[in-house]
Amino acid sequence: MSGLQGIPPEPVTPGPSGAAGGAGGACAADPAPGVGPAPGVGIVNPANGLTGLRLVLVPFFVLLLVSGGTGSRIAAFALFAVASLTDLLDGRLARQRGLITDFGKIADPVADKALTGAAFVALSALGELSWWVTGIVLVRELGVTVLRIMVIRRNVIAASRGGKLKTLLQVIAISLYVLPGPFGAARPAMMGIAVAVTLVTGADYVNTALRKSP
Repeated sequence: MSGLQGIPPEPVTPGPSGAAGGAGGACAADPAPGVGPAPGVGIVNPANGLTGLRLVLVPFFVLLLVSGGTGSRIAAFALFAVASLTDLLDGRLARQRGLITDFGKIADPVADKALTGAAFVALSALGELSWWVTGIVLVRELGVTVLRIMVIRRNVIAASRGGKLKTLLQVIAISLYVLPGPFGAARPAMMGIAVAVTLVTGADYVNTALRKSP
């Protein structure tokens, strides 16, 4: 869902709090390269609050998704869309009100991964998505998160243009699987594109982390 936060140009540059791409992963423009946390801004602020809301919505989305029935699937999609929309709103709010924090730069992509990761696991548990697809995505996301933590004391790896595109594509693919309806080949085709971009951007993050290492 990301996501979704803004999309800085490659290579990766520090970005704001709040991510992926909005509902369905919409993305907004990031501030100029090198923009850091605003002085005097605390962790508790509206932008980070939206990021936290995205995390809170995850279990409710999963519950609706696994409940079964057309109504529950539509409700799950609606909740997924709202959660994804917070990714767009928190980034814009952080930029417009000067609420950018290092915490937000980390929490935003983590919230994106929690939302999309939970969706992948739930869809696989329901037998609607192959586990190997979910495994690839989860390994990539976990690896990127570990890399961020490893270099956080030296530099924050914010979400890149490719990372935001990845979140957008994942959100679209997940939405096709969550929504009831005869989408036919559109589901696996969109998911295949999302997985391919997931792998490519994962390699980019590894390269970025290596360049930031001492």
